[in-house]
Amino acid sequence: MRHIAIIGSGPAGYYTAEAAQKQWGEDVRVDIIDRLPVPFGLIRSGVAPDHQSIKNVARRYEAVALTDNVRFVGNITVGQDIAVDELLSLYDAVILATGAPADRVLDIPGADLPGVVGSAAFVGWYNGHPDFEGLAPPLHGPGAVVIGNGNVALDVARVLAKAETEFDGSDIVNHALEALHDAHIDTITLLGRRGPHQIAMTPKELGELGQLSRATAVVDPADLPPVEQDDALEPGQRKSVTHLRSFAQAAADKAIRIVFDFFARPVAIEGDGRVERVIVERTHLNADGRAEGTGETYTIPAGLVVSCIGYRTPPIEGVPYDTRAGRFANDEGRIAPGLYAVGWAARGPSGTIGTNRPHGFAVIGKVAEDIGEGADKPGRPALDRLLAERGADPVTFRDWQRIDTAEIERARAGSPREKFTSVEALLDARKES
Repeated sequence: MRHIAIIGSGPAGYYTAEAAQKQWGEDVRVDIIDRLPVPFGLIRSGVAPDHQSIKNVARRYEAVALTDNVRFVGNITVGQDIAVDELLSLYDAVILATGAPADRVLDIPGADLPGVVGSAAFVGWYNGHPDFEGLAPPLHGPGAVVIGNGNVALDVARVLAKAETEFDGSDIVNHALEALHDAHIDTITLLGRRGPHQIAMTPKELGELGQLSRATAVVDPADLPPVEQDDALEPGQRKSVTHLRSFAQAAADKAIRIVFDFFARPVAIEGDGRVERVIVERTHLNADGRAEGTGETYTIPAGLVVSCIGYRTPPIEGVPYDTRAGRFANDEGRIAPGLYAVGWAARGPSGTIGTNRPHGFAVIGKVAEDIGEGADKPGRPALDRLLAERGADPVTFRDWQRIDTAEIERARAGSPREKFTSVEALLDARKES
């Protein structure tokens, strides 16, 4: 029998558990440990609430979770309730699938002013993540600046711009919906260091901006390269740029403007005790395609700045860490004897949700090479005894199903659920259901 512990219950964690089942069948026991009382990671707290079809992948993870040899152990923090070294003494392999839930640091003057938030925090706030329940981002306007030219930046801009009725069918939490209803932001500026041909935005997400009832996407035609240069782009990128070209021709006649400010990088954030403006430097692309500053600066008024410049994996005591890359130091998933990493925790924040499946299978392949028939490790019974001795309160998948039922029952009309947004409320729902 092999005993595997996976730390993190998001896509990478469940795909890796699925891979372990395919590798060893009934001859494996997998414990998926998570610090939150709820599973599914970024599917629950990272995917935009108005993208419900993407969240449906959780049904696949649920099928894995309900098998006899995979177990969810929620509300347990590795490094606090139990150390990595202790887990290594209990399991044949420990696989870190913690993702990259922390924001990369925005390293410019004024980034610590109230009103500057990272995308992990802002997205977590409107998705009901317990870490960000009390965020209360300033939505008084008149402007918001979103730093970044990827899909997360698009999600943030779209959520800020949507009318309340456009959230019908979503699982945006009530505290965020109410705050957005009372918001007074009329200009949302998306800052990108490079140009339209270098965006990391996909066609579907860009196309959604053109369907908003009260917002217009605005692109300066002068920022667009000659149309014949689009032929050199990959098909998906070409479709994205086609959306930008259509935005450049549209009339900005709605209450809210979503302005694409290309060839622009923030160099400072200023304000008297809070964000009031962003100082931006105009850029150009050098021969290597890198953005270089021109020395020309200008000011954008803003009461809110959301930094969407990437994510990093928080370190865990005792685990080698690559500070520059913001992930665990590993060699194709191997960290140390018995210790592995998978998903964003291993490779950094790249790829789609589905990318984690082949990565999970690849890492399990390495685990199989290393552990063979398995060692004489005690596995889950020993974990249970240790957690009980320490007074920990683990949450099972059956507990999660009770929480799930309670969230569905308390949903507003048309919404799939109303999430509990604190650990205490989640634990109470488990007991009361």
